Amino acid sequence: MGLSIDRDNFSAQEYEEFSRRTRTSLRVLDEMLNTPGFGCGQSSFGAELEVYLVDEQGKPAWVAEQLLATNNDGRLTHELNQYNLEYNLSPVNAVGEPFVVMANEMSGALAELTKKAAKFAARPVPIGILPTLTNSDFDPTAITDRPRYQALSKRLLHLRGGAFNIRIDGPEPLAFSSNDVSVEGANTSFQVHWRVNPDEFVDVFNAVQLVTPLVLSLASNSPTLLGHLLWDETRIAVFKQSVDYRQDDEKWRIPTRVPFGFGWLRKSAIELFRQSVALYPPLLPVLGEEDCEAVWRSGGIPELQELRLHQGAIWPWNRAIYDPADGGHLRIEMRSLPAGPTVQDMTANAALAIGLAYGLRGSLEELLPAMPFRYAEQNFYRAARYGLDATILWPRGNHGGPEEKSVLDITLQLLPFAELGLQELGLAETEIHRQLDVIRGRMEAKQSGARWQRNMLIAYEKHGLSRNEALVEVLSAYQRECASGVPVSEWSEQI
Repeated sequence: MGLSIDRDNFSAQEYEEFSRRTRTSLRVLDEMLNTPGFGCGQSSFGAELEVYLVDEQGKPAWVAEQLLATNNDGRLTHELNQYNLEYNLSPVNAVGEPFVVMANEMSGALAELTKKAAKFAARPVPIGILPTLTNSDFDPTAITDRPRYQALSKRLLHLRGGAFNIRIDGPEPLAFSSNDVSVEGANTSFQVHWRVNPDEFVDVFNAVQLVTPLVLSLASNSPTLLGHLLWDETRIAVFKQSVDYRQDDEKWRIPTRVPFGFGWLRKSAIELFRQSVALYPPLLPVLGEEDCEAVWRSGGIPELQELRLHQGAIWPWNRAIYDPADGGHLRIEMRSLPAGPTVQDMTANAALAIGLAYGLRGSLEELLPAMPFRYAEQNFYRAARYGLDATILWPRGNHGGPEEKSVLDITLQLLPFAELGLQELGLAETEIHRQLDVIRGRMEAKQSGARWQRNMLIAYEKHGLSRNEALVEVLSAYQRECASGVPVSEWSEQI
């Protein structure tokens, strides 16, 4: 996020100075983005894979810190809670077979992590929400003992002025409260980074926003929390509420810090950074040593440390990223996809999202006028709630307005655009078919990680197991199928 954080208390003067520096950073970034050729370069992909650590009984294993103490791989790092870890994949150019490269790195990382975790009687599981979580796993002691996380929890709780209230509807509605942000650690994701040149950023970002509900529906892998059957992608509701410091009785409700967005992007990526500074108070006002204006004036590439730190403490489902590396560039971080079920499923989800967005970017003049942004936002939450069964609004052909259609029908109709987009990026035909065939198989089988988990839970309960016993068995079966490496569309539902 640009700056290391080594404490959890800050003065009013530090908040004020931090805000001033973020505004300065905005001016500098605007100049950078308006400089011909800035940020242009080869499109590339990266990702962050978050995983749970579980013990032999399928319960969260609070051993992340101990494991990291024996680790010498800088790509593996801690996460919010003591039973989660994050692996940062190496960037790969968007040519040839980039998703095969990503898959190989992920598979190797998971295999190595499995070996390391075994020394602590644990193993990693890539899954959106662990089905065996209990209330005791949401506790201040669950939060990793690092100043960054402690400061974040303390500040959010201060702004909230009381407990965070989690309220999720669904087949078995759930309501509970938490006095810290440990519930946010229930969410593990596969966050995809896509380097995009500034002159294409507006169209590509809008296209990513448009297609995210489609990809999320097919990727859903989080149907339970604390023993309740909820949304197909319950992470979406949990994350938003677990850090929501807004007051329930506010007359004018300020924006959530986990938004889908506030409208279609118009002229430049700078709009997204300006929104972040204008709408959200700083949480972690750590001040760097850089004078970003002086660096830029002298011909250097500024780090924009405060702006990057501020941007990293706002969690839109699709987030704009400035990175000073490689002469400075922009990325789109797609944050809504869950971890798991398998490496093949995750790379296929990424390929579908990127291919659809790039393939549709030239059709936005026809599509967006028929899609007010609030419809896209509603589509996102419908996709999270209903998964493969979701129906969403989508523009009719021939310049017609939106109509309600099944996500499966829409995605099937748009797969040629996904192929086109991946071709235009420079991917090999073998790679395109390899990734999109996984998506086709999922649609034909009408099987997602969420649907498989739900079906298995029902099956185990029909065999007389209690809910808690059934959830343990679901996780055990999930781990076996995941280890097989075959996509979730081919997973067995035999018990």
